[in-house]
Amino acid sequence: METLPYDTLELVAVDDALGMRRRWSVTAARDLFGRIVVETHWGRMGTRGRRLRRDFGDERAAARYVRALLARRATATRRLGVAYRREPPALLSST
Repeated sequence: METLPYDTLELVAVDDALGMRRRWSVTAARDLFGRIVVETHWGRMGTRGRRLRRDFGDERAAARYVRALLARRATATRRLGVAYRREPPALLSST
């Protein structure tokens, strides 16, 4: 069985020639009642963007939803002219 990205998965699509700087992320977590919450953030870099939260009763349905979201991101080159790429996790600063 495929596991969900319980760590945040961040993707970016950047093309200065097209003036495009987009960010997209997905996180899955269990809430206090045992349901799986999938939270998606997207928008232009430097803005608040938008957020959508959906909850699922079982991991299989949540994984199917996340796969559909990632399949949509895979078509970005055809739709937007630039592909999304995985953003490495931000490093914690020791200040």
